[in-house]
Amino acid sequence: MNDVDPPSRAPLVAGAANVQVQHDARLHRFEAIVDGKRCELDYLLEGTVMTIVHTGVPPALEGRGIAAALVRSAMAAAREAGWSVVPRCSYAAVYLRRHPELVPGPEVPPF
Repeated sequence: MNDVDPPSRAPLVAGAANVQVQHDARLHRFEAIVDGKRCELDYLLEGTVMTIVHTGVPPALEGRGIAAALVRSAMAAAREAGWSVVPRCSYAAVYLRRHPELVPGPEVPPF
């Protein structure tokens, strides 16, 4: 493992939903399968900057803290890898504004 790429498919558990989140570094995606449905957070990686571009949870699973678990897992991986984060996804941006303690530094505008 180098300083930029975290281990692929490393299981992480995060958030109040207590869902198991997998990180697929090759696809630049965090995902969880809940009740047979895929929930995901997609990101771009340029150097050491993670840009979160999409967080998706099927409507039937909304309100269970799954998107929060995905964002928390992404922040944990970014912190471990030494990445900065740019939340382009509206959900991730709002969540991180509410939980600034999760943001690995330094912050990259716009935040």
